[in-house]
Amino acid sequence: MSEILCIGSVLWDVIGRTASHMKPGADVPGRILRHPGGVALNIAMALRRFGLSPALLSAVGRDEAGQELIRACNMMELNTAHIYRSDDLPTDVYMAIEAANGLIAAIADAHSLEAAGARILAPLNDGALGSPDRPFTGTVALDGNLTEALLSEIATGDMLAQADLRLAPASPGKAQRLLPFLSHGQAVLYVNLEEAGLLCQTSFASTTEAAGALLDRGARRVLITDGVNPACDGARSGLITGQPPQVLVTRVTGAGDTFMAAHIAADLTGVSREVALERALQAAAAHVSGET
Repeated sequence: MSEILCIGSVLWDVIGRTASHMKPGADVPGRILRHPGGVALNIAMALRRFGLSPALLSAVGRDEAGQELIRACNMMELNTAHIYRSDDLPTDVYMAIEAANGLIAAIADAHSLEAAGARILAPLNDGALGSPDRPFTGTVALDGNLTEALLSEIATGDMLAQADLRLAPASPGKAQRLLPFLSHGQAVLYVNLEEAGLLCQTSFASTTEAAGALLDRGARRVLITDGVNPACDGARSGLITGQPPQVLVTRVTGAGDTFMAAHIAADLTGVSREVALERALQAAAAHVSGET
């Protein structure tokens, strides 16, 4: 059995990057790259670098783009055996523009994942990874690209009730999809400051303030980041903070996913919360600086 399941978006990232500052309507020189991405896949790739053996649960088309994506995942030694392969749904894609002043715009086309719905979770019921009598009890990284209805079903059902659930909203626009997990006794939420505010329908001045509010709303544990400002690990046993390293930012997409994967990997080794947070911040800094 895989050490950890990554459930959510597995797609192609198409990223345009420029060293220039950009405003709306700007037309500047840069580079356009395509590489494997999606929140679940980003987390899985990072977990593999940390020596874990992740398996992917997602939807990938049988089109040329999907075949190429599966080959790329297999070359990285990721378990793709349980991915739902559709004959009529195209492989999803994410498109973003990054400039010297940060992420300018992004569009996530995860319509095939949403259309596949509960079919991606079949291995958790048919005995491949779990069954109603023997539910999966390992660690699960779950992203908010699934539909609100399916996420709610997971939060309230028995399928992953005994799993170590780690959740990421995927984007601020999908943060509120994670609301059903605030009262879930096994869930750990990984959000940025904006997403924490959306979950609480307010805004926060700091990650510690946001962590306290989410804990008050029933969360068991939360990891909150805020760019170059201090991050916070909030739990009922207390709050701890960590300062991200100062690095030259060369890319933005995937930084939060790398942070989450590094923190999960550290947590699973049994290190202290302080050490786990430090390792996660170091890994995210290495990602945005282009070192990984």
